[in-house]
Amino acid sequence: MYENEGLRKLAENEISSCQKEITQLKHQIILLLVPSEETDENDLILEVTAGVGGQEAMLFTSEMFDMYQQYAAFKRWHFETLEYFPSEIGGLRHASASIGGLEAYKHMKFEGGVHRVQRVPKTEKQGRIHTSTMTVAILPQPTEINLVINPKDLRIDTKRASGAGGQHVNTTDSAVRIVHLPTGVVSECQQERSQLKNREMAMKKLRAKLYSMYLEEETSKRYSARKIQVGTKGRSEKIRTYNFPQNRVTDHRINKSLHDLETFMQGEFLLDELVQSLKDYADYESLVEIISKKA
Repeated sequence: MYENEGLRKLAENEISSCQKEITQLKHQIILLLVPSEETDENDLILEVTAGVGGQEAMLFTSEMFDMYQQYAAFKRWHFETLEYFPSEIGGLRHASASIGGLEAYKHMKFEGGVHRVQRVPKTEKQGRIHTSTMTVAILPQPTEINLVINPKDLRIDTKRASGAGGQHVNTTDSAVRIVHLPTGVVSECQQERSQLKNREMAMKKLRAKLYSMYLEEETSKRYSARKIQVGTKGRSEKIRTYNFPQNRVTDHRINKSLHDLETFMQGEFLLDELVQSLKDYADYESLVEIISKKA
């Protein structure tokens, strides 16, 4: 009897071990079959912008920016704020940052889109749940080889920094605005007191915007059928909902929910888990596409 019980446990352990090994081998096969994107190893520009919902949307945007900064620290990436425009009550109208590190763009590329929050705002006296939105844009930063910009195609203007006061306003012409004349793409920066530093940051953003335009054209040709790709970033195209009363975050593209919103917003293990699920789903879609083309 005991001998049979021991054999049964041994067999169960062997089955469990084999199943784990099979799962790992499946992942390795997918990685070998699915071609990596040209930009997977690139650094990126993160842009966050408050959407529908007034001050509550701006407060949520501030929390999201903090979450991504904490995620960068969790992944041991470099994070540099390029611009930051706060609201009157501690929220955030718009901000951008440069993020660099091992496979930064590969991990962050599916964060782009409309993020929706449902909760009772701090300013709400009746206790009603409000719905607000904010948008995230993820732009891969090109290397020198990827993108060459002709200086003759640029118009660079300088002006005094504007803002609500304090450290963001100064009396010198430090704010920089760069226009790429062939495309009309504009990039501005007034975060730093140094005109040289602002010019450098504005140029970094401009390069990312132009590179993103080029990639969108190429991507639409190759992956027009991919469901996970973010579309026009319109209101209806929400990719994720953060429901605070129900302590739940749901990614609508893969229909996955996690039930610990406070921990998720810390930008560590749970965000990383969701990022991995999105990567796995995208790899699966790519594999199906490759197989269907060869069939």
